[in-house]
Amino acid sequence: MNDTRLPELSSEDEIAVRGLYHRVLEGWNRRDGSAFAGPFATDGEVIGFDGTGHRGRSAIAAELGRIFVDHATPRYVAAVRRVRALGAGAAQLEAVAGMVPDGAREPDPGLNAVQTVIAVNAGAGWRVALLQSTPARFDLRPDLGAALTEELRGLAERGLVVG
Repeated sequence: MNDTRLPELSSEDEIAVRGLYHRVLEGWNRRDGSAFAGPFATDGEVIGFDGTGHRGRSAIAAELGRIFVDHATPRYVAAVRRVRALGAGAAQLEAVAGMVPDGAREPDPGLNAVQTVIAVNAGAGWRVALLQSTPARFDLRPDLGAALTEELRGLAERGLVVG
């Protein structure tokens, strides 16, 4: 059996990848499609909570800009669970996220998500290649859903975007 271990990610690279994720969420919270898409690679992709996908930084910016004009989108709060190297110039960030509707003080548990970011650095700095949001329903483990909601509520109370 060939046990291949993934390389370690330097602390500088981990900070850079975390920073990308934070910038994406800040762009969303400002309801600015260009700011949301800015950290993505030119050919980056986003797969939303509802399964809708957008490819390319320009298309992401345009579509999110349209969404922000037409909808009162909730703001994000999130907690990064792990950042790890996948290989040279590739990393994966895993996070949990909640959304706080306008006028509310707490995240809506029905909008909790697990988010995965694949980031790449081809020599010109780290960029988001893929952001995917998956509903965090925890159908068979309601205790996990309740704990996640409580954690995200605490982040929202402290005014944090990413904890």
